[in-house]
This record gives sequence, C-alpha cells and structure tokens, in this order.
Amino acid sequence: MTQIKEAPSRSTAGRRPVGKVRPSDTRRHHRALILQQLVDGGARSRADLARETALTRVTISDLVAELIAEGFLDELGTRPGTHMGKPATLVGISPTAPVTIALDLSADGQLAGGVVDLVGRILVREQVAFRRGDDFSVISDLASRLRDATPRRILGVGIGTPGIVDASGTVVLAPNLGWEDFDLAGELAAAIDLPVHAGNDANVAAVAESAFGSGDDGGLLLVTIGQGVGGGVLIDGRALAGPLQSSGEIGHVVVDPEGRQCNCGNRGCLETFLAAPALRLLETDAARADVGSKLGSVLTPVVTTLGIADVVLYGPAELLEGALLDSVRNALARQTLPFVAQRVQVRLAPLSDELVLTGAAALVRYRELGVV
Repeated sequence: MTQIKEAPSRSTAGRRPVGKVRPSDTRRHHRALILQQLVDGGARSRADLARETALTRVTISDLVAELIAEGFLDELGTRPGTHMGKPATLVGISPTAPVTIALDLSADGQLAGGVVDLVGRILVREQVAFRRGDDFSVISDLASRLRDATPRRILGVGIGTPGIVDASGTVVLAPNLGWEDFDLAGELAAAIDLPVHAGNDANVAAVAESAFGSGDDGGLLLVTIGQGVGGGVLIDGRALAGPLQSSGEIGHVVVDPEGRQCNCGNRGCLETFLAAPALRLLETDAARADVGSKLGSVLTPVVTTLGIADVVLYGPAELLEGALLDSVRNALARQTLPFVAQRVQVRLAPLSDELVLTGAAALVRYRELGVV
C-alpha cells in the first residue's frame, strides 16, 4: 500500500483568522467606498457614485442619506452645464465634517499638534517644547487644548512617534524618547476620552506623502530626519511593517562600529550622523557629503531589493539640500544597477508639508472610517 506523506506543518501565526462577514462589516465597507470616492475625486452625483463603486442606486441613496445625517456629507447643488433632463444633485465632503487631532513627536525638541480635516487640511496648529524625559502631561495637555479649539465632532487622535510601534499603539521601543513598552495610545485615550491611534512617524509620513502629496505609492521610501532618523516604506499602496513592526528602522543600522554611542546602545548608528542635532554640528560641505554617502549606502539595498523608484528625505531643508542630497544621489548611482539608478528619484519634502501631522490624521481616518 502506498503511504501518503503528511504535508509539513507551517506556522500560521501571521495570518488573519477567517470569519463570517457581518452585515455591519459590509455596511462599513460600502460607506468607506463612498467616502473614498468623494475624498479622492471631489463632488459626485449619486448616479456617479453608483457607477464608480458598483453599488446599487438604492444602497447609495440610503448610505448618502446616512452620511449627510451624520455630518460627513452635504448636498452641494446641481452640476454646472446640465441642460437636458433633471439636473443631478452633487454631494461632497461637508465643510463642517468631523476632524481629527494629530500629534507629531518626531521633531527635534518639540511636540507639534493640529486639528486636521478629512482631506488633510490643517485647520489649527500648535507646538510646544518636548524633549526626552519630559512628563507625559505635555502630550495630553496639548491634545486637550486642540480638542477644545474646534467645535466640530472629533473622530479621534492620531500620533506619529519615533520608534517601533505595535498595532495597538504601544511604543515597543523608542530610544530617543526613553520609552520601552509604553502604551502611548492607551494612556492618551484615558486622559482625553477619545479614540487614539499611534504609528511610527516615518510610516505615517510616507502614507501622507502618498495620500496628500506627490509620492509614488507603488514604491516609496521616505526618510524622516529630526531628533532621530526613521524610514517608512510603501509598496503597492501599503505601508510595510513586518512581524517585528520594525520595518524602516534604518536609523539604527550601524555605519561605523567605532563611532559615537547611540541611544539604542550600539555605536555608530546612522542616526548618530544624520539626526538633525548631529547635522547642525557639521561645518563643511565635505562633512555633509560624507554623511550623505553613508545614507546612500544604507538606502541602496532597500531601493534595489524592493524596486523603489521614489526616495524622499523629510527634514530641515537647510541641513539636507546641497552636498548631502547630492552625495545620496551619487552613492545610489554608484552602488546599484544602472537600470535602477536611472529610474530612482531622490528628493526633499519640506517640513512645511507637515507630513507626520497629516499622516497621523490619515491613520485615524483609516482606522475609524476605512478611508485610506
């Protein structure tokens, strides 16, 4: 008798459980489809929405009415230039729709916060001094002031923070802030009585550059340069995290084993050369070019392995443009395939783009509404 060999067992720890789709899940998904179309493309008629989402007109009519009642949408009048038949009534995102509170912990020596609308506009902005070792009340106080600064309904609070952040909003490790296994989202939710979602600053900034900026979400690598250095990677529209939630932690790649001590405990991490405080100590173009070459050497295997075409440096332009940026480009050109080097763009995103703030708001928008 032929023996049938059992297939080797494989770990399923990283897979999502399969369960029955509930009616409430379907309704949430359909609402998200409608909001996504209106956020991305502007005002639409109900017939437009039915055609673009493949939902029935009855479903569209029902959900649009619900979203209007909840303050997300408004009727905006008829489409201009319509002459034949009954003119279509357009619906769009309400100018008084719910907003988010966004916090940015990535900057050198400061905490920034804002009230952000559904399409990424910052309506209110504040900042306060914040350094390693400062009391958590600095964060909760700023969030409370921002909550009180808007009369509109608040969907929740989004936070972009340096370090490794798990899906629940716990900061597993953030050497520059001195945090380890700190339940940032839970602590702030208890203090402010709103839903709170936290993510790695570079990851949320990469999402913002794709959602609100000019980033190529097919393959984008965004490097945040502030009090520390981080990297966010988008591939085919999705942010990479990995099972360790540490995807993009390029700041703690060792580039000089004999270099300065890093907050993480290693010596000579990229961050000890590239973080904003370190760059401010450099007085010559040659010194900045050397740092750019180190950064380029760290980025090259990431760009080559993942096939990334868009590399964005997000930080103080006065420290990054010129010798450092040129050196990054040259290092990539020398160390990767000519085919890749000819197609990769390396560019700066100015701090005025507020990518961590708007990315933190986008995180809330996705978690609460399903809109990317």
